[in-house]
Amino acid sequence: MNKTQLRRLIRQQRRSLSAQHRRYAANRFANHTSRAPELIARKHIAVYWQNDGEIDPALAIEQWLAQKKVVYLPVLHPFKAGHLLFVRYQPGMVMRHNRYGIAEPDWRYAARLPARFMSAILVPLVAFDPRGARLGMGGGYYDRSLAPCRDSGRRPLLVGCAYEFQKLERLPMESWDIPMHMIVTEDQCYRF
Repeated sequence: MNKTQLRRLIRQQRRSLSAQHRRYAANRFANHTSRAPELIARKHIAVYWQNDGEIDPALAIEQWLAQKKVVYLPVLHPFKAGHLLFVRYQPGMVMRHNRYGIAEPDWRYAARLPARFMSAILVPLVAFDPRGARLGMGGGYYDRSLAPCRDSGRRPLLVGCAYEFQKLERLPMESWDIPMHMIVTEDQCYRF
């Protein structure tokens, strides 16, 4: 099965999960992220806004905000095609939908922080394997946006976020693919 077919299959499975399982998974995911030693001391955390059946980090976001952590959301870069900006999120702020239908804060009215200065970046994924390889949606936004972190002295903790069923035996990795340091599912935290 090629990457395109794999993405289609797993995304369909992800979208077909029951509302009850989604709530269960979101609660368990939040419990794991709140207890993970690697995340406890992190102050500036980038995370995604749930879309397309991804595991929902909303409860984790609420917990981090209550702990006075600074939370950022990815925004399609307005000037650099194929890249992301990380914009500070605050409850109640105006959100707009980008061309993919994903809610994001308006980058013009909120603080931004380059990826290399984040303490941790939580990344959605379509599939992962026991080595920390990640299969994303196929647009390359995270790989391009995180590439400068690979060469800088400052590298954030990269955490993939998924349902347990998205774990596969082995994924192909390209030279530009950036592996995760951790993957968090509703069942456990995988560390690489």
